[in-house]
Amino acid sequence: MKLLDDKGCKTDQAHWNAVWQLQIRQRLPSRLNVGVLNVTRLLERHVRPGSRYIGIGCAPGKMLAWVASVLKAQTSGLDYSESGIAKCRKLFDALGLKANLYHDDFFNHHFPPASFDVVTSFGVIEHFDDARPVVQRHLDLVKPGGVALIAVPNYGGVYGLLQRWCDAPNLELHNLEIMNPCAMTALVDSPDVESAHAYPFGAMSPWLVNFDKRLPRFVAKLVSFAVNAMGLLQPLTIKALALMLVLEVRKSPVT
Repeated sequence: MKLLDDKGCKTDQAHWNAVWQLQIRQRLPSRLNVGVLNVTRLLERHVRPGSRYIGIGCAPGKMLAWVASVLKAQTSGLDYSESGIAKCRKLFDALGLKANLYHDDFFNHHFPPASFDVVTSFGVIEHFDDARPVVQRHLDLVKPGGVALIAVPNYGGVYGLLQRWCDAPNLELHNLEIMNPCAMTALVDSPDVESAHAYPFGAMSPWLVNFDKRLPRFVAKLVSFAVNAMGLLQPLTIKALALMLVLEVRKSPVT
């Protein structure tokens, strides 16, 4: 993903390179993590075997690997972080999975227009002051009849209040003005869109809040594991506690 000041981005490439220096386990993500469970439930609704799928801002590759392994899609991933893409390649090699992985600029990539059945990003557009051109770049990649799933963390309510208490500097890296369904839907301005709507999605999750920045480490872990367990048992979406806001945009089919 493009992280340059001339695009009004709140982060830079060095930030993401530092983030993806972390070590990850060379295995598929566990659905015992409620954040993983939420994302996989969303993807199961839209990705079919053989679908051409791309994840924007795909590092460190865990969800991309899940899509390739479980949903059997033709998988591609793009990320602006060199260390992030290196993590993706290492993971796919360890799992024996195939994907087209690109260290590339989302605003100047090599993909032809209308290349993919499903285009996704989880936590990308909220790092830009003006998210509209970023959304349009997603839509440019969607085939007629295909869908873009663009998700942002649900910092518009209780999670935002908690994160401001725990880690206000991190919250400042996010465009909070787009974090409601009306604002998300208003980011779409394309003549070839059949439908566009935004909605809260997912069970409650502790993983949007950096509890360890405010609480003792042991207490922070205890709180996180307790909330994660409650999320796994939650039967229905509670809007105020939903992990993310999803902008779902479907392109008009060829007539």
